[in-house]
Amino acid sequence: MVIILTFLGAIAFFVCMMFIQQKNLRNILATITGIIFIASTTLMTLNYSHHFGMHQVTTTTTTRIYSASNSTMPLALYQPVGKSGQDNVYIYNTKPKQKTPHHTQANEYTTSRIKWTKNDTPQLVTTETRWQYKNNFYKVLYAWSGMDNTLVKRTNVLEYPQTYIKLTTSQANKLSKITKSAAGKHLQAQAAEQGRAFVTAKVQAAMAKNPQMTAKQIQQVSAQAEQEFQAQSVKQILKQVK
Repeated sequence: MVIILTFLGAIAFFVCMMFIQQKNLRNILATITGIIFIASTTLMTLNYSHHFGMHQVTTTTTTRIYSASNSTMPLALYQPVGKSGQDNVYIYNTKPKQKTPHHTQANEYTTSRIKWTKNDTPQLVTTETRWQYKNNFYKVLYAWSGMDNTLVKRTNVLEYPQTYIKLTTSQANKLSKITKSAAGKHLQAQAAEQGRAFVTAKVQAAMAKNPQMTAKQIQQVSAQAEQEFQAQSVKQILKQVK
């Protein structure tokens, strides 16, 4: 609305000054249209420079994520940006299998980092602060200004279980080549046997401590033990990658 008033005020002022011959009427209308133009321009400027009529709103969303490697390996992938590590881009999936992975934003308003947790499943916690209009009056007044929902800052925290391994995309590509090679497949076959024994030992140890474990609890221990073994296997392979 304020944008329309600005244009209308400017046009009306021009028309008054150029086409109205009667001096008193011209002065009155020119004053009114001039005030409209100046007032609307001032309001628009205040909105752009000081976010007049707006307030900051912070929202937090949590999204279940998966490794972008599209494998069962517990990998937390990222693309290094710069030397400080503060601008790194983290890559993830929002489905167990997907062709094109998602990634965190790389801009001046966004900060992304990894947090290691004791949770069983990784998740992305995004906190955003945006400028929004205080009420419908200001929303209508500044319609089409492009200022509504303007991003102030964003924080991405990728929460991964402690069994996950943080890898660059370059390391992940090398790891993939090794696992697809003949030697890699042989190592995986051997690891499968060792993995089953490792998981069984973990489950038996947990049941010895708590004989009353439910099927769900046993499944959780089994899944965690499997991730732990996979992480150990990845670390062993990474010695060859590096």
